[in-house]
Amino acid sequence: MPSASVTDRGARKRLGTLARVARSTSLNTLMPTQPSALSRLRCPVYLPHPMRILSVLAVALCGLAVAPVPHYRIYVASESGDIITQLTWDGAAVKSVKAVRVGIMPADINGPHNVTISPDGKYYYVTIAHGTPYGTLWKMAVDGDTLLGRAPVEMFPTTISLTPDGELAFVANSDFYGDHPRTNVVSVIYTPQMVPLTTIPACDMPHGVKVNHAGMKVYVSCMNSDEILELDRQTLAITRRHKTGMGMLMQHSMIPGHAVPPGGGAPERMHDACSPTFVSVSPEDKRLYVACNHTSTLQVLDAATLDLVKEIETGHGAYNVEPSPDGRWVIVTNKKDQSISLIDAATLTEVARIPTSKPFPHGVAYSPDDRYAFISQESRGVDPGAVDVIDLTSKTDVAHAPVPLQPTGITILRLP
Repeated sequence: MPSASVTDRGARKRLGTLARVARSTSLNTLMPTQPSALSRLRCPVYLPHPMRILSVLAVALCGLAVAPVPHYRIYVASESGDIITQLTWDGAAVKSVKAVRVGIMPADINGPHNVTISPDGKYYYVTIAHGTPYGTLWKMAVDGDTLLGRAPVEMFPTTISLTPDGELAFVANSDFYGDHPRTNVVSVIYTPQMVPLTTIPACDMPHGVKVNHAGMKVYVSCMNSDEILELDRQTLAITRRHKTGMGMLMQHSMIPGHAVPPGGGAPERMHDACSPTFVSVSPEDKRLYVACNHTSTLQVLDAATLDLVKEIETGHGAYNVEPSPDGRWVIVTNKKDQSISLIDAATLTEVARIPTSKPFPHGVAYSPDDRYAFISQESRGVDPGAVDVIDLTSKTDVAHAPVPLQPTGITILRLP
């Protein structure tokens, strides 16, 4: 990690130039109409003769400007620590500025899994996976980090997605520890009052959920039933189902690595199952990006038809997927490969596979200027997790900071 910022190095270079000027020529000979070494500096100052010495000082100080204050914060949920960690990135270092405790069971892990920010930037929402017996969705105030409300959901809620107006929260209840196959539900919460509107019987182990940018469609990735669902916001009903693979039928398997298809017949290889862990939507709502955990691929679907546009090989264990807000990139975290796949959204090709600092990359969030991506990484044993910073210009991992106790969900808060 660099010990000095680019601005600091530039300042030292300009000061060195000033020293050389002072040694080689008298300042009294440098008239405002005469070009000099000073005029080649980034911020030359031409002033009348009595102010010339002050001009030298002004030139030197112009390179010592304080680095801009970060205009956003990174929020990370730590599932095993019952905390939401808030971090900043100033272009040189990731720093932890606050850790907020969540959960209500002092003798047990509450399990915050995902975190997201309301569109107006006033609130953040956290899924609490464990409960008595069900999980909850928490609404927290950005100003003061106080709890404003809780809504009951179902068994082991994972991801959250909000409508653009912030009024509805859709929560996927993955039920990791229940018996399968079974139909799990998606909870719909009215956020102004934090009351459940309905639960939608969805599929076997829904994990990813994403509202499109128009706010009219909701997409759900179903790991065990191997499908993508489309929900209508107005009716809160499932309008379409799309199969992404053969399905996770491990409970029927008689041969390791194989599964018996419905109705009997020869066992089918388990690697034919996509097992979609997450789904995201392109900025213009025309494409869906589906992370296939078992086939280690990214499926790109046409949002209008749900037809497969292309399947792209990623690193092993594709897990989360997120397009950049400017639509240029798509990042897939490869949970079994200690890497991320950087996909060019125009050509639909993997342009870089970037190693991460920890073995289990999880979530993705982007800086508001689209320059950086932030990757949460889960812990392994006593080794803490981390947040890595990916420079999307150089396509490299440029910094990382430890985050304790199983960091999973990650999001960005824009500051005023």
